[in-house]
Amino acid sequence: MERMLTFTAKILCMLALAVAGSTSAQQPATAARYTLNIPVSTPAAQAGHSVQFIGTATVLIRHGGLTILTDPNFLHKGEHVHLGYGLSSERQTDPAIEFEALPPIDLVLVSHLHEDHFDRVVYEKLKRSTPIVTTSAAADELRKRGFTAVVGLGTWQDLEVTKGDTTLRLTAMPGRHGPLPVAAMLPSVMGSMLDFSSAAGRYRIYVSGDTMVYGDIEEIPRRFPGVDLALLHLGGTRILGIVTVTMDAKEGVKMLKLIAPHRAIPIHYNDYDVFKSPLSDFQKAVQEAGLAEKVSYLKHGETYRYEPVKRSR
Repeated sequence: MERMLTFTAKILCMLALAVAGSTSAQQPATAARYTLNIPVSTPAAQAGHSVQFIGTATVLIRHGGLTILTDPNFLHKGEHVHLGYGLSSERQTDPAIEFEALPPIDLVLVSHLHEDHFDRVVYEKLKRSTPIVTTSAAADELRKRGFTAVVGLGTWQDLEVTKGDTTLRLTAMPGRHGPLPVAAMLPSVMGSMLDFSSAAGRYRIYVSGDTMVYGDIEEIPRRFPGVDLALLHLGGTRILGIVTVTMDAKEGVKMLKLIAPHRAIPIHYNDYDVFKSPLSDFQKAVQEAGLAEKVSYLKHGETYRYEPVKRSR
């Protein structure tokens, strides 16, 4: 009870600051562009185009010879992550593969610096020269930890990545980790839009990050229509048992309708004891909304394969 009162008091003290700082999109319409060229040292170990679900929000995205790892979390069942303010959560699952079994990684994408998105195993074992894209605040922290190739993006800023004949334009999307007063006490978060282009065609993937659906999210489909695949962070994460800070089933369906992807895959839904909205709730809500044909479900370790689309944007 004392911990809850202390946390609540901090939230109330931050309310005015949070409201004052919540401008739409929080970035200018024209933002700086960053570039990254990844040399092709060896042929790709696995060609093709796919998304492999490892667990939590951790997926491997392979597009041709480019390999991206998102929100790396390789702790095991029974281990705990620390969420700040003395709060922790116990993992309920094991990752589908071990960190050591990962293929060579070209880029790591991190929505924010909660430990279930970048854990102590990753801090210890990830090569310090690995390119990492994340929020500006998280980038500062990772640089302090010795990572040397970190790009911090503000909302709508983008990074252009090239490797061989594949180009990726990665743009930071708006995100807010819970209701406004609570979000001010939690790490800043971002979603991401991944626009791939190669001789095979184009493909657009939206990664929601740990966000709720709020006003700034409505700008995404206006700027980025025609999403091919959306990876939705669900789970209805609840802190102190009372405050929901990630999308639950209802919010997930709202996001699905708003972004309107050709296909969606839910992730981040059953791995920690703070996840209170099970996948079955989302499946039911999707069915009731008449959107079942738009959603594919992956078990840990399973892979969704896709083909680039031959069209102009």
